[in-house]
Amino acid sequence: MATAQAVPSDRVMRAADGTPLKVALARAERSQKLRAILLVLPLFLFIVLTFVAPIGKMLWNAVHDPDVAENMPRTVQSLGGWDGKDLPSEEVFAAFVADMQEAQKNKQAALVGKRLNYELSGIRSKVIATARKVGALTEGPYKDAVIGIDKIWGETETWATIKRSSSNFTPFYILSMLDLRQGADGSVERVPADRAIYQDILLRTLGISLIVTLLTLILGYPVAYMLATSPQKTASILMIFVLLPFWTSLLVRTTAWMILMQDGGVFTQLLNLTGITFVLNMLGAIDGEPQLFKTRFATIVAMTHIQLPFTLLPIYSVMKTISPTYMRAAKSLGGTPFYSFVRVYMPQTLPGVAAGCLLTFILCLGYYITPALVGGPTDQMISGFIERAINSENNWGKASALGVILLIATLILYYVYNKLVGIDRMKLG
Repeated sequence: MATAQAVPSDRVMRAADGTPLKVALARAERSQKLRAILLVLPLFLFIVLTFVAPIGKMLWNAVHDPDVAENMPRTVQSLGGWDGKDLPSEEVFAAFVADMQEAQKNKQAALVGKRLNYELSGIRSKVIATARKVGALTEGPYKDAVIGIDKIWGETETWATIKRSSSNFTPFYILSMLDLRQGADGSVERVPADRAIYQDILLRTLGISLIVTLLTLILGYPVAYMLATSPQKTASILMIFVLLPFWTSLLVRTTAWMILMQDGGVFTQLLNLTGITFVLNMLGAIDGEPQLFKTRFATIVAMTHIQLPFTLLPIYSVMKTISPTYMRAAKSLGGTPFYSFVRVYMPQTLPGVAAGCLLTFILCLGYYITPALVGGPTDQMISGFIERAINSENNWGKASALGVILLIATLILYYVYNKLVGIDRMKLG
């Protein structure tokens, strides 16, 4: 590096080439920052393209609803002054006929029908049929003619649905995934009880995730303690068994549980040999052999097996940093082994417990393969309904709204975790 020298005339420190020292240092810092940015740029672009952009698209699809507004502009404009009490005026029906004729010409009637069908079941086929028949209408009056094509156009609820769907942005999808809907006057209300299913699905997803998280904590905490306090040779062998499940794919492990849990499988035979099946039959809990496959029990057991290392490893990494002198000091001051463990050792492991439980709970929220293979119809979680909305229903708005709900649940969990534990208080080794 060039040496610095003082110039007596202006008393400014300069480098050997005459450049002021401050300018030379600033130039060197800019060069280092640019080099660092170039090194980070590939990872940043990867995160933006594979993580930030898909989440942004999901948020957009959850509220973006242009199908009716783009394909029925005249009807949407005419319905702007409709009060929703009686049937719309002749002007609205005339605009409706013009829009349907245009939609039929552009082959967009099915798109309009599909969107309206999300709120009014069975209307899709009626929209398509109406779009074909209104081509014969060349002059008014249109109101009676349209109602004559199908009586559904004589119901105020149909036009209220069209008006609610007339904006490019709508809360419909998110409200629907919470078993809510907008009334004719725009107020939010609950859907009828026979159509309310998504709150139960959300509670089911949260409940299964919570149970699996607690089971992995109960099973993983003692193992993590044993790993952290055992001699290095023993701990290394035990760690291999902990990491062994990572050597096989999730699908293979789930398939193995299908074989173990099937009727007449290993678990059923084990319950028969130990007499548990006989006791359960005597108590009236079951009738015949226990049915384990396609049950909530099978789903929870399989998910617990898969998630156990994700809870155990953060706890172990924190336990490994805790000095054994704390326990020895507590015992020397008169504390019993149990009291010392609970009051001295356990509080120091809370950051690892919180991190492991948070990781497991968030991963469980997005489970799809395991509940689909080993769970029954009443054990499917939100991810299964997202898959069905995309692949079977082609309803990206519904899928995106469910994804937004999962994202909000994850952010709330992280916020609570950060408030209780704090990311800066984690002591990962």
